[in-house]
Amino acid sequence: MIVDELYEKVRQRSPLCVGLDLRTGYIPTEFQNFSIEDGLFETAKMIVDATIQNAACYKVQIACYEALGLEGLRAYAKILKYLRDNDEIVIADIKRGDIASTAEEYAKGHFSGDFEADMATLNPYMGVDAISPYFPYFKDKNKGAFVLVKTSNPSSDDFEEIEDKNGKPLYISVLEAIKNWGEDFLGNSGYSAIGAVVGVNHLKQIIHIREVADGRVFLLVPGFGAQGAKAEDIAQLIGQEQGGVVNVSRGIIAAHVGKEGSAKDIIKAKADAMAKELTDAIGKL
Repeated sequence: MIVDELYEKVRQRSPLCVGLDLRTGYIPTEFQNFSIEDGLFETAKMIVDATIQNAACYKVQIACYEALGLEGLRAYAKILKYLRDNDEIVIADIKRGDIASTAEEYAKGHFSGDFEADMATLNPYMGVDAISPYFPYFKDKNKGAFVLVKTSNPSSDDFEEIEDKNGKPLYISVLEAIKNWGEDFLGNSGYSAIGAVVGVNHLKQIIHIREVADGRVFLLVPGFGAQGAKAEDIAQLIGQEQGGVVNVSRGIIAAHVGKEGSAKDIIKAKADAMAKELTDAIGKL
């Protein structure tokens, strides 16, 4: 199971997930005379080479590349291939949420061919019909997904905190559903190929999420770094067993912007420091 491979990477390296959400403004000086396609790819390659000691996986936000047209999408495909050719785990941050035959096409498009990734982010708003078309890839193709549960954006409470008649918030109902869907895709680590995207907001939520996840739902945690989440809170969420990865995008990949010196060295230093901060916080639990 891909989740077992990811779990082992976390244990060997750190829980850090580097988000390759590149903009043209992040391209360092040495690549600025390249085409958009080559500039993005060479920048991503440099970032991977600088962070590979600490990164358990890489998340690539497709919107950053779609916005640049065909050159951007060619760069996206090359970045995914570079990561997978080097046995690195790549999460396609696509947040797809359609159903039935359309979802089947999305699954085919992001789990095979030019845009093949190891895992993808999915939106469960329309229920299991939005997730089940991906199940055959979890079972037979060593793929996985992270499903949106509790996001860290300011307006997430508009829907995610709505309570049912028993006082249960919607995000907990979604997490329970994910745990049930994942029963058929449990790996040797005990975790399922269907994980959850969980942002860090309040300690009370952290405790509740950990209880419901029950050591079976692997977590993708946004919010560390530029979004303000503290390493101590994240550590309590993923626990000593390190049942999750922590995404950092611009906090690492844009660390060199506006600074003098080697972009690669600056990015490496930032990734080293953030990985150490996370690891130290987990070690204090």
